[in-house]
Amino acid sequence: MGETKRKRGPNPKSASKTAAAAAAATTAEAAEDEKFSAGSAEMIEPASSPAGRRLRRGRNRRKASEKPEASSPAVVPARSVPRGGGVESGDFGVISDLLRGAVAAEMAEGVVARVAPAMEAVVKVFCVHTEPNFSLPWQMKRQYSSNSSGFVIEGRRVLTNAHSVEHYTQVKVKKRGSDTKYVAKVLAIGTECDIAMLTVDDDEFWEGVSSVEFGNLPALQDAVTVVGYPIGGDTVSVTSGVVSRIEILSYVHGSTELLGLQIDAAINAGNSGGPAFNNKGKCVGIAFQSLKQEDVENIGYVIPTPVIMHFIQDYEKNGGYMGFPLLGIEWQKMENPDLRMAMGMNADQKGVRIRRIDPTSPESAVLKPSDIILSFDGVDIANDGTVPSRHGERIGFSYLVSQKYTGDTSVIKVLRDSKIFICDVKLGMHKRVIPLHSEGRPPSYYIIAGFVFSTISVPYLRSEYKDESEAPVKLLDKLLHSLPQSPDEQLVVVSQVLAGDINVGYEDIVNTPVLAFNGKPVENLKSLASMVESCEEEFLKFDLEYQQIVVLRTETARAATLDILKTHCIPSAMSDDLKS
Repeated sequence: MGETKRKRGPNPKSASKTAAAAAAATTAEAAEDEKFSAGSAEMIEPASSPAGRRLRRGRNRRKASEKPEASSPAVVPARSVPRGGGVESGDFGVISDLLRGAVAAEMAEGVVARVAPAMEAVVKVFCVHTEPNFSLPWQMKRQYSSNSSGFVIEGRRVLTNAHSVEHYTQVKVKKRGSDTKYVAKVLAIGTECDIAMLTVDDDEFWEGVSSVEFGNLPALQDAVTVVGYPIGGDTVSVTSGVVSRIEILSYVHGSTELLGLQIDAAINAGNSGGPAFNNKGKCVGIAFQSLKQEDVENIGYVIPTPVIMHFIQDYEKNGGYMGFPLLGIEWQKMENPDLRMAMGMNADQKGVRIRRIDPTSPESAVLKPSDIILSFDGVDIANDGTVPSRHGERIGFSYLVSQKYTGDTSVIKVLRDSKIFICDVKLGMHKRVIPLHSEGRPPSYYIIAGFVFSTISVPYLRSEYKDESEAPVKLLDKLLHSLPQSPDEQLVVVSQVLAGDINVGYEDIVNTPVLAFNGKPVENLKSLASMVESCEEEFLKFDLEYQQIVVLRTETARAATLDILKTHCIPSAMSDDLKS
């Protein structure tokens, strides 16, 4: 009985204050944040809430078994003011904890209530992929399946990630709470921005489906809620966090740099393509990649609404995805004062120096090496290549270029020989000697006498070396620094040599660039195949990198080709794109 009375009454230690307890009371308020945040890591808090900002600033150091009761709204009534002679001064910290806990819980419930309707637009995406085999270009790899997320937008369309449907054979989508998968059709794939657009022809899919509304670009510390179907279950998953950084990010799948959001919400495999909502239930981005390292936790990345809207408007404007334009230049920072003085810049002038210009780009007609770009479309560029952004921050000036569309004209102010010139530049996409993507096309190849000729691309290097950084130095140098001299230029290589009596002694030639055929430069694979097929000379002579040569008798080589194709079950000596 005595024990029961003790539970119902005030705590004996807090009922009467000793001198030592009174002195310790002043430290209670200093520990308020730590007490309150102990059990709040999974709560969805609006960024405007002071309590929410405290929750996100630090990591709780308490163990799970040491979490205070104040962190749970369910125990708030049990931690009420004790009976007896009134409220002691040392109890105000506890009361403050309880009140803020109750407010935070109510705000979290409000955020969930606002996001819940938009969650009905989230779908699960099922894709069967069949990738090309770049090492054996006449066949495909074994197909595999993947699951990811997507969401419905207006116009009977669904957005997801480009890498979620890369090399797709079949795509299906399933609504939340449904047991039916509907076949989807891919409308557009934006490889650079890692966004894909789908639609479903079956009218039944669109019954009762609402589309998401897009919000503006969030600010730092704004709350975000990521919704999707990550690994570990078939039901929808919700994770929350705040925007921790806004900058130009490296898009891993697109091998490009565009505006992105860094958040501290968990993004796992399967979350790709899922929407990120703000505390008003509006979509502010698409989850697409995360940082996986031992010394970091909960760093995820989101494609923001400016990039999403650019993709959608590009599709609507052109009837297909055209891509993000680029300036066909390489530039250098002008932070060194001696360099600025040598280039004839005044003290109040800032900009970046053009190092090289793509000779196949429209920029080459108006810009010159060593020009100083002072501004782009009226926005001044700093010596480090940044321009003003929101809230006093700065961002790379490539963001201004990415805001434009292919075919748009921009005004660039340059300093040349201490004189200012205004140039109108038409923006477009620029081809590289070694392409970054295959754009869904199967690889090209040509075979003669067992020599397999192909073209180098980043997917090819990854197929051969698992990572392009492990490729030979010569190929890496061309990947990083080569500029095309003509729009159709390709890097043609001898991929491998299929052993036969005619090519004895040449079997060790692998991934070696081809420079010329019978004394004529090789511009691309199609021109090489055409020259070999029409050759009437006695010998076929190939000049390779590192001063290697390959010489074959023409008639013998053509006769041996058929036997080698039959031996290796190769259907044709060249890919379909070379036959036309």
